[in-house]
This record gives sequence, C-alpha cells and structure tokens, in this order.
Amino acid sequence: MIQFSAINKQFDKFKVLNNIELTLQEGNIIALIGPNACGKTTLIKALLGMVIPDTGEIFFDGKSIKKDWKYRNNIGYMPQIGKYPENMTVGQVIGMVEDLRDAQLNKLDRELYDSYKLKDILHKRMGTLSGGTRQKVSAYLAFLFHPHVFILDEPTAGLDPLSAIILKEKILKEKEKGKIILITSHILSELDEIVNQIVYMEEGKIVFNKPIDQVKSDTGKTKLTEAIAQIMNIDKRV
Repeated sequence: MIQFSAINKQFDKFKVLNNIELTLQEGNIIALIGPNACGKTTLIKALLGMVIPDTGEIFFDGKSIKKDWKYRNNIGYMPQIGKYPENMTVGQVIGMVEDLRDAQLNKLDRELYDSYKLKDILHKRMGTLSGGTRQKVSAYLAFLFHPHVFILDEPTAGLDPLSAIILKEKILKEKEKGKIILITSHILSELDEIVNQIVYMEEGKIVFNKPIDQVKSDTGKTKLTEAIAQIMNIDKRV
C-alpha cells in the first residue's frame, strides 16, 4: 500500500500540490489523469524521491520514505521519454541496469525481452532508435526486477498497435499478481481497457478518486473519455 498524507509542495508562489490525501491499494490499476500542470508529474516525482514535499508524508508499505531509498527497489518506473546515453547500445544499457541492481541476486522477468524481440536490436545504439523502440526498452527495464509497484508514464506513447497490446496484457498480468500499477496518460481510450480506478487532479488538488465503474455509472456513459468530460463540465457549471 502507498499512502500520501497531507502532501503540499510549492515552487516560488505556485502551489503545485495542495494537501494531497491518497491511498493506493494492491491489485489495482490506477489512472492518474488531469490537464497539463495539474500536479501529476510532481506527485509521481515525490513518490520516486525526486521531489521533497514541503509538508506531509508518503508511506510505502506502512513505512515513511523519508531518508530511506531502499523502497525504490520495489518500484518499476517507465518514463514518458526514456533518457539513456545515446552512444551506448541497447545491450550495454540493459547490462548496465542489471549491474546497478545486482541482477545475479534477482530472478529477472524477461517476458517483454522475448515479446519485443529485443535480442535482435542489442547491437543498435540508443541514439538511433525510434521513439517506439525506445519505449520497448523502457518497458522491459520497468518490469525486469519483479517490482511490487509500477509507475508508467504514457506507457503506450509511440508504440505500434501490436506492441501496445502486448504491454497492456503484461500490465493486466501484474495486476492479477496483486501489484499496484499507477498509469498517467492523456489518451483516455487507452486506459478504458485496463484501469479500474480513476484519480483526477486539477490545480494541485484531487478532484475525485473513484472506481471506473462508478465514474461511468454516475454519468451514464460507457466510455471513459465521455464520462470524464461530463463530470468536469458539471463541476465548471457549479
């Protein structure tokens, strides 16, 4: 379980996170959505230890993450745009990450390695890869060490339809294992197929946190895109 308790963060005069209270439970695929500059990225960076909240606390499996970096070993992170040494080959990048995480002590998850046929591109330099191929490498690295928590930022961006389906199937498998999967995406149609919980943010606040079935039931819509649009239009009229 991950818990955000009274999290506040301000950059200069701009309050990016405003008293965030949020609990993420095992066995769920949660969509973190909202307009640009709503605070999603800052919230994720706070969980990753890349941003320190001004006030409040984050708990990972019941323990505060303050001054404790080891919890990060249980997180698989897939950035929207993976930044790697451009002159290194795919094989060198994978080997470097395995060495950093002491791969010999871990049973590695190589399912995406095989599904994406990464063996065929190990010799290619990262700087020559297309955006979609780079995404495949990022996806493989995120799942490699069997983490308990996944943070996937626009995971299907740039992927061809077949590769996107492979990744979605992998995400669903991890959910069945009781993992926590947090996904951010601007393509709500992609989320409709896999997520079961929606956290919607605006202006640094959580507007609502509901199961996707409840969101659709409340609005009478069958598509997530239409349901979210209706909710936000109602809020703006109030």
